Amino acid sequence: MNMRKLFLIEDNEGDILLISEALEDLNLPLQITCAKDGQEAVEFLKTCIHGNQTEVPDLILLDINLPKKNGQEVLRFIKNSEGLKQLPVIMLTTSSSHNDILESYLNHANSYITKPVGSESYQDILVKIEKFWFSLAQLPSKS
Repeated sequence: MNMRKLFLIEDNEGDILLISEALEDLNLPLQITCAKDGQEAVEFLKTCIHGNQTEVPDLILLDINLPKKNGQEVLRFIKNSEGLKQLPVIMLTTSSSHNDILESYLNHANSYITKPVGSESYQDILVKIEKFWFSLAQLPSKS
């Protein structure tokens, strides 16, 4: 399997640690890049599409409640940007609000997952994400 690139957009240090540890336990050829606020995420993605195409992620995990720019603003930026809109974006958030779910899908999120409680639950969710997005689904080519 080729090295995959995952872009984690998350401001909570505890969640970053749990997600990173769960991904490491999967022992995948995976490069993880993290942004801790929406503005940082948008700036990173702009550099990807305006010069550093090799850093374009294969998959994005995006929280909704972010400082500077919220997850919905970041999602709209991604889905309205040439060179990014084809990327799968999974909303991974604590919110189970019907309005947040609906808005995410209206903004073209590829899926919406409510964050689990505890590291074993993260492991279970990330195994399922990996199996679907990196083993079963065909991702767009970067060429």
